[in-house]
Amino acid sequence: MKTDAYTSEAWRVGVLFSSSGFMAVIEETQLRGTLLAIEEVNAAGGVNGRELVPVMYDPASESAAFGRYAKRLMVEDHVSTIFGCYTSSSRKAVLPVVERLNGLLWYPTLYEGFEFSPNVIYTGAAPNQNSVALCRYLMDHYGPRFYFVGSDYIYPRESNRIMHELLRGNGGEVVGETYLDLRARRHDFLPVIRDIGRLQPDVIFSTVVGDSTIHLYQSYADAGFNPKVMPIASLTTTEAEIRAMGFDVGEGHVTAAPYFQGVGGASNSSFVARYKKRYGENEPTNMCVEAAYFQVHIFAKALEQTNSTDTDLLRPMVLGSTFEAPQGRVSINATCNHADLWTRIGRVNRRGQFDVVQQSLNPVIADPYLTGYGSPAACQRG
Repeated sequence: MKTDAYTSEAWRVGVLFSSSGFMAVIEETQLRGTLLAIEEVNAAGGVNGRELVPVMYDPASESAAFGRYAKRLMVEDHVSTIFGCYTSSSRKAVLPVVERLNGLLWYPTLYEGFEFSPNVIYTGAAPNQNSVALCRYLMDHYGPRFYFVGSDYIYPRESNRIMHELLRGNGGEVVGETYLDLRARRHDFLPVIRDIGRLQPDVIFSTVVGDSTIHLYQSYADAGFNPKVMPIASLTTTEAEIRAMGFDVGEGHVTAAPYFQGVGGASNSSFVARYKKRYGENEPTNMCVEAAYFQVHIFAKALEQTNSTDTDLLRPMVLGSTFEAPQGRVSINATCNHADLWTRIGRVNRRGQFDVVQQSLNPVIADPYLTGYGSPAACQRG
């Protein structure tokens, strides 16, 4: 939809994050990051004198609803740019809509990789930006025997497939693997905890998401396991889930992410201060907030150049662009539509924050198909 360069009409953008349901614990923070960035753009005069206006729907943690609302945004609300989705299932529901109607989905969540769509800008971490470093770190510091526990949908199964291959290539092994419903409650984890106690792995690799994350870590704590010798390691557990489960429950566990609230630097300090001023001193930032935040600013920068939300005009300006994000300088890789991001590994401290124990020297170039890692899967575009 090409826009009139002389109109004062607002720029309308779609926003699809769950404010209710079992994924709200993390998606609500993505919504906050999105809205904070929109407010900042508007406070600075908007884009070419026109404010950004979010058209928002709550899919209530139901993947199919993401697809329905994406269609409504594009067909009824005449929106071509959508910021949204956490789970891969919700992204997969939106994908055919934006491809068919030529929209642009901005996806601010780490995911399993092995996907490319010209209608998606992927600003969360790909496997080479988190899984590879996490596998090496865990094997070096804890041992080669991993137990996998995940929520039962696309992302956990595919991420575990990748971790399987990384372990196999480095002499590690998977001693157990189990999946639970996305709505799993605390009692559902009791058999898993008993199995872990029986097998005594070196590491529990969790791809559990949403409220179930809280139940897993609390069940672990109830069992009296020691994170100093057998931590839960994750790509998805953020400051938001740690706050919900209790700082004492989360302490000692490990996450790989491009961003943690405590990464330091003037840009991040300012970002954290603005976020807390807007949403409350006790509200932590996290990797999903940060990606949701910086992608809006990248969009606004491209929109200023094109003065149009037409996807075919906007996308070339987005690809190759850079931004000084709270995590550090990031860029949108023009070869694959993914962001080049920092790799960091953090361990939870008793304040509910992550101490960074390892990080890359520079942003890591996105490699969503793991072509640079000699993986058999790298030959299969999924």
